[in-house]
Amino acid sequence: MPDADVNIALPAMRVSYEAGVLDESSLAETWHEQLKLWLDEAIEFKIPEPNAMVLATADREGRPSSRTVLLKGLDDRGVVFFTNYTSNKSHDLLATRYASATFPWFSMQRQVSIRGGVEKVGAAETAEYWNSRPRGSQLGAWASPQSRVITGRNTLNSALNSVRRRFADAEQIPVPPHWGGWRIRPEIVEFWQGREDRMHDRLRFRDNRDGWKVERLAP
Repeated sequence: MPDADVNIALPAMRVSYEAGVLDESSLAETWHEQLKLWLDEAIEFKIPEPNAMVLATADREGRPSSRTVLLKGLDDRGVVFFTNYTSNKSHDLLATRYASATFPWFSMQRQVSIRGGVEKVGAAETAEYWNSRPRGSQLGAWASPQSRVITGRNTLNSALNSVRRRFADAEQIPVPPHWGGWRIRPEIVEFWQGREDRMHDRLRFRDNRDGWKVERLAP
């Protein structure tokens, strides 16, 4: 039978959003400037992993999946994250060339949602980020067959030890051929600020081909 305590508790769970206001007059001129502003405020607010974003993709049959990745690049071209090109997410992106991502800053009663087409990041940009990564993370990228079924943790440990031996004398570890960045080039970027009585502020930048248009959405 269902857990009665859980059934009673869930409908009663709610938060009154009273932390802030978002209006057109306070919005930055561009979506990326506004995102950077809110990201800086999230960092100052000491939100854990403020650059974490929930990435949603779909396969060729339209079946969606989501996971959390880390924002590692932001400019007027879009938002960038890095991953294994043989991963499930990369297979989805290669199939559909489209994605969405959401920054869930719960403690600030804010979120930002982005959706648009995707493209692979260039080799030079990938190498620049790769060279900033800790050596252990670089070794892990070589060792892990991301998203594949493995027999156990020992399989990973064995692969990592093998990679450590392979690059033991290397001062710099090269970028794996199966690893790199993806950029989401936004068509829509929505900024959401929680308000009382669920009358939230929702302002979005929409690319209408002639430039970006700001629109207010009903909550």
